[in-house]
Amino acid sequence: MLFEFRLPDIGEGVAEGEVVQWFVKEGEAVREDQTLVSVLTDKANVEIPSPKTGRIAKIHAAVGEKVKVGGLLVTIETEPGATPKPAPPASSAVAPAPSPKAAAPARAAPASPPVAAPTPPPSAAGTGAPPGRVLASPYLRRLAAERGIDLSQVKGSGPAGRITEADLGIAPTPAPASVGASPAPAAPTPTSGGRAPTPTPPPAPVTAEVLERVPIRGIRRVIAEHMTESTHRAAHYTYVEEIDVSELVRLRDRMAKHVEKRGTRLSYLPFIVKAVVAGLKAHPHLNATMDDAREELVVRSAYHIGIAAAAPDGLIVPVVRNADQKSVSTLAREIQDLAERGRAGKLSRAELTGSTFTITSLGALGGVLATPILNYPEVAILGVHKIQRRPVYRPDGTIGPADLMNLSISLDHRVVDGAEGAQFLATVKAYLEDPHQLFAELA
Repeated sequence: MLFEFRLPDIGEGVAEGEVVQWFVKEGEAVREDQTLVSVLTDKANVEIPSPKTGRIAKIHAAVGEKVKVGGLLVTIETEPGATPKPAPPASSAVAPAPSPKAAAPARAAPASPPVAAPTPPPSAAGTGAPPGRVLASPYLRRLAAERGIDLSQVKGSGPAGRITEADLGIAPTPAPASVGASPAPAAPTPTSGGRAPTPTPPPAPVTAEVLERVPIRGIRRVIAEHMTESTHRAAHYTYVEEIDVSELVRLRDRMAKHVEKRGTRLSYLPFIVKAVVAGLKAHPHLNATMDDAREELVVRSAYHIGIAAAAPDGLIVPVVRNADQKSVSTLAREIQDLAERGRAGKLSRAELTGSTFTITSLGALGGVLATPILNYPEVAILGVHKIQRRPVYRPDGTIGPADLMNLSISLDHRVVDGAEGAQFLATVKAYLEDPHQLFAELA
């Protein structure tokens, strides 16, 4: 019997995924729950397990290819010599617990594309999942496992009893909803068999001057699409301020002796995060996202700070949630943990989405000035540059050494005027030049 396995629902708001790596080959034996393929969505790699034990009859999606949810991934031969068995509809199919895999979505109809339905409407019967089975996406299964929630004890409120974030008591993160509501970066193309085909370009001319052709795939392609969308949609402008962080340098050096005893490296970023939160409280319109579909600025009440970080495959933006509620040492520990797991490719989609404001820094390589591109749909991003000791004139007319640093903030001029951007950065500057205010703020 041939089983057609389609790309399952791998997270709220996810419409497609890019095939990053196949862990099996055609003709190989595969067992149930064995990892089949790694799929990239929203900068997070999701490893999808096999729903069946059998043999890989055919792989339908090549590495680098984008597949819509419900698009055909692989055909698995479970009984030799049988005819193909279409996968059950997504609304009634379920993933065996406890493995974090989603149901096989819509039935296959490769011979007649108009009939294929990657995400058919739920059954009118609304009878829910069969006894002992759980309807939940891998994304929610991972969240439940992280929080120690037994999904078999949760009553699903979604179609056919499907479990949603609300059923787990988890508020949906704001930014993914806004991103999901926005048009996709690339213009949609007619679909066939549940996914949009990419035209094959003619062979590139071979010349002696060409050293290498590097395919733009995986996270690098996601970054390219996201940056292109941001620059096309937002009206960028950048404002720069010089900060005297001499007192911050001294405070950080004193605190590091205590924080680093617990195995956490104390950088300047936690202090900058606290100063940014203070600035956002004074200027809330910068802690916001744009809903271009409704032409509305969505001002956020929570302070979820994205920290742009370099990873082997490209830039990622892990999110520190509720940064206003955390101490400097807690922020240091969380930033270090997110960075380490980000470089290892072990962050979940939830940890890479939902930011309300982003900070980008290259640390000691931070240079003098940059014009960061907005992490759309956010309306502001702060660039942090290196600290340098230089001579300065003091108020008493003397010249002495000072630790100086530039901060550059890029803003969406459609909704944030230059005066407000300058006032925000002036607030951040005041807190960093007198960092003891950060602790008075917590009192």
